[in-house]
Order: sequence, then structure tokens, then C-alpha cells
Amino acid sequence: MKNTIPPVKGTRDFYPEQMAVRTWLYETVRLVSESFGYQEWEAPLLETLDLYAAKSGEELVKKQSYVFTDRGGDEITLRPELTPSLARMIARKQNELAFPLRWWSFGPFWRYEKMQKGRAREFFQWNIDLLGVDSPEADAELVAVAAAFLKRVGLDPARARILVNNRRFMDAEFAALGIPPEQRGDVSGLVDRRDKMEPAAWETYARELGLSTKQMDGLQTLLADADGWRRSDELSRLFTALDALGASEYVRFDPNIVRGLLYYTGTVFEAFDVSGSVRRAILGGGRYDNLLADVGGEPVAAVGFAMGDVVVGIILQELGLVPALPVNPSAVLVTVFSPDLLPASLKLAAHLRSAGLNVTCYPEPAKLQKQFKFADRMGMKAALVVGPDEAAAGKVTVKNLKDGTQETIASGQALEAVKKILERH
Repeated sequence: MKNTIPPVKGTRDFYPEQMAVRTWLYETVRLVSESFGYQEWEAPLLETLDLYAAKSGEELVKKQSYVFTDRGGDEITLRPELTPSLARMIARKQNELAFPLRWWSFGPFWRYEKMQKGRAREFFQWNIDLLGVDSPEADAELVAVAAAFLKRVGLDPARARILVNNRRFMDAEFAALGIPPEQRGDVSGLVDRRDKMEPAAWETYARELGLSTKQMDGLQTLLADADGWRRSDELSRLFTALDALGASEYVRFDPNIVRGLLYYTGTVFEAFDVSGSVRRAILGGGRYDNLLADVGGEPVAAVGFAMGDVVVGIILQELGLVPALPVNPSAVLVTVFSPDLLPASLKLAAHLRSAGLNVTCYPEPAKLQKQFKFADRMGMKAALVVGPDEAAAGKVTVKNLKDGTQETIASGQALEAVKKILERH
């Protein structure tokens, strides 16, 4: 067997079977987004590196981005995330847009990350954001959108959970523990690593950050308090709204959720597979009220989340929740009996297409059995034959590929005959 050139590490080939799953995921995202009134939008796949340097973390900019210098000398990157592009685009037309904005997008992104289950270097991501409203109820809407998606793909509350927290609540709790503002970013990182480290190593790390025994005890008490949200007016309003939206069964408060990116300012949330087969979050997001000002716009309240296709794809496949999807869009084959009858077959196929059917015409004359075998492998339901006898009599033979029956009818009746087969199967 010849050696073939493999795809770039961290990328995936999408054969028709895999493409059908990706398309299904996209259409599901579209249905959920539009059900809440969100508009689809898109940004360039290439952005200047400066856009991310303005607010994204140093690791994302310097270690994970695919960066090159273009012929004009500018540093360009394949986009590693979308929120900075969203902020840039809104800042450019801020006075022309009708707020609040409800926007969503689904497209490709690139990050040079260490390869592991649930993580790829090229991936597709759903981004959805609500801008122009600063309230816990707006946050609740985005959490409800996430819950609606989980429900639609079959991830019920027994299989998936959305965990929420609030950065302002955590800042207040850190302040009560005597943790100064300049140390809270490091402590947030400590919290974020809690489930990724052994307890002893985590406590050692906490000591290295300068936390006292009293602060450590207080922090561990805080992180174990499932009812801590009741001390927060924002979180209390959030859960009231989620109950009204019918999404509360999916949602739990978890003070361990802090979100690593620098621009989150209030509510934060992540969704996880309860079984834990993939440790990475299905989706995650939160409130980021300061980002627009960092790219030249006026401050705008904003909340949103992102969901990559890799983790959710693995989970849905493992749980058997991906539906049986048609790989071939055409259920009808028009055969080609001979070179001199090729025009008649092409004409018949064109007629059926003009009536709204998806029709494949075999590309050349071949034995009918070979053409029927091709149709069977492609999952087609009907095949039409225009042989010498049919052509002479102005007729066509319609074969039901599912039960093997066939009938020879007037050419003008072919459309209705095919429709009946498609309806039955």
C-alpha cells in the first residue's frame, strides 16, 4: 500500500459520513439559536494578532495561536476564538446597530494545543452572545439557550449539567477572606485547578501563593458550599429567571467554576457530561462587560458562550445520540441504458429536478445491475430506466429499490410514481 500524506496533526478529514454529523450539529445549533431570536453572523478567519493581545490571555496569544507575518509585514493569526472579533465588529458600527443584539455563529477556529481526547487544533465552534443588557435575567437567557441545546440533542439532566458561578460573588467572598485584589487572579487560577490536581499538591500550590491556614480553610469551606449562591442577589435572580424559563433542572451552583479568560466580569457557567467520559466542558461562557472598550468601542454589557464540536461530538457518539443521517442527498437514480439513450436519461433527470426532487443521473452507460448496485450502496430508494422499448413507447420503468418491485408507466406519470415510493420509505 502506498504511503499517503496524512492530514495536519490536530485536524480532521470530513468524509461524507462525518460531514453529515457536522451539518446536523450546525442545523441543531441554528434551530436552537433562532428559537430564542438570535441572528446569524460571521467574522474573518484571519485577524491581526493585536486584536487578541488586547484582552486574551498570554498563553492563547503567544503559545496557542497560529501566527504568521503577511507580505505587508503585519502579524496575522488564524482566529483562536471569536469574542474579540465580535467586539471589533460591533465597535465599528456601534452607533448604527439596534441594541440589544442577539447574535450567533458557527465556524472554524485554530489553536496549537497539546493533543488529547476532546481537544483538536482545528475545530468548529458555536458562539452565541446577547449584548446591550446588563442583568442576571439576560445571563439566564444564555444559560437557557445552552439547556435547550442539551435537551434537543438528547442530553437530559441525568446526562448533562450546567454549573454556574459569579465572579463578583467570588470577589466579595475573597475579600471577606482577606485576599487582596492583586492576588485574586492567582487565587481564581488556583480554584480552576482544584479538580486537576491531587489535594496535597493543590494545598502546596495554595501555600506558594501566600494563603494563610485561615484563608485556606475559608476557601475550602467556600468551595464546598452548594448554597452559597443565596448570599448573592445576582445569583438569586439568575436562578429565579432560570426557573421561569424552564431550564433550572439542568443548572447547579458551583463555586469551583471561575472561567480562565480575563474578560469575564459576572456570571460564568460551564456544561459537563455527568458521566465524565470527557473531562473537558461541553460549553462555557459568561458575562464580559469590559471587552468592547478594549477594541475602541464604548462599553457595552455582554454575555455569551461558546461550544466546540469536538467534545460534544464525542459525547453524543459514545451515548448513541447521533441520529441516523442520510449521507447521500439524492434518493433517486436515473440509469443510463446506452450512449444513444443518454440524452433521454439526462432529460428525465432534469424534469424530476425541476419538480423539486434531488436526482442523480448515472454518469455513463453501464450494465443495469451495476447501476442498481451503486444505487443500493448510496441508500437510494428509486431507480428509473429508459431502455429502447421504453423510449419507443414514451414510457419509463420505475423500480422500487426497497422492495424490488417495478412498473413500466407513461413518462408523464414518473414523477408521481417516484413521489409515492419516497413517501412510503
